[in-house]
Amino acid sequence: MNDCPNGSSKHEFHIATFSKSSLDQLEIFFGILIIYFITMLGNLTIIILVLLVPKLHTPMYFFLSNLAVVDVTSISTSVPKIFLITLTQDHRISFGSCMTQLFFYILCGDGEVLMLTIMAYDRYVAICKPLQYYSIMKKNVYIAMAASCWLFSAFNSLLHTLLTALLQFCSSHDINNFFCDLNSLIAITTTNVHDLKIFMLFELSGNIAQCAIIIVSYVFIFSTILKIRSSAGRMKAFSSCTSHIITVILFYGPSMFLYLKTDSENSKDQDMLLSMLYVVVVPMLNPLVYSLRNKEVWGAIVMLANKNALTSTFIQR
Repeated sequence: MNDCPNGSSKHEFHIATFSKSSLDQLEIFFGILIIYFITMLGNLTIIILVLLVPKLHTPMYFFLSNLAVVDVTSISTSVPKIFLITLTQDHRISFGSCMTQLFFYILCGDGEVLMLTIMAYDRYVAICKPLQYYSIMKKNVYIAMAASCWLFSAFNSLLHTLLTALLQFCSSHDINNFFCDLNSLIAITTTNVHDLKIFMLFELSGNIAQCAIIIVSYVFIFSTILKIRSSAGRMKAFSSCTSHIITVILFYGPSMFLYLKTDSENSKDQDMLLSMLYVVVVPMLNPLVYSLRNKEVWGAIVMLANKNALTSTFIQR
């Protein structure tokens, strides 16, 4: 039912992207295209390696492949629309497409938070309870953990999307971001969103709790590492969790700035740049963080390349 006086509230929205920016549109297009290519290449490589290389069939790499799926989905939710807007200068997005973007944005955000949390637990068990690791992190257990993350994220995202779809947008359809995110939609709705904000507050509390779980896990991890007598053993234990620590910082850093910063004259531009960092840049950096310092990943790449080379030589003969 439509309660707007002008008779229309949900036909389409207008995405701002960088239309007000002084940057050249072509430079933006090619810059984001390069980032998108690197992101897809890096994350798809990790997914393929974990699927095809038996050495990587461990809980840590299983969770990493799920994180790569989250990153591929996250960047593919917003970037193709940016490409289309930059090429056509048509900033319109239908209501259905906007709600689809919102659903996958929340799904990926929740999925990344949950996946980083269970990865912290995996590192805690590996370092603090090494002798019990494989009895605790059984295959059916870690698969169930990842599946629970996806199911909870999908349910929460669906609930947010349905509640948002019921809102009225009578006075403005201009979204001050490069994609349909919840805060931008709430900013332009004419509906009372008190109940929705309370729901968002509960979700934020849940995210803070998961961040606290990660911090507590690392308190125990560092405490255990410091008790290791040999420096080589300490370095080996620490290096096994540095990639996860960097990924957590990359994820929570921009989101904390985005939600905790004070408003200013340029707050809209800042929000857009922080959202770009959070949604586009971080998914590109995650596979780089896990691959550049990881000998197992490079070993898997070399092994798979040699295997393909041998197969190709055999076929040619």
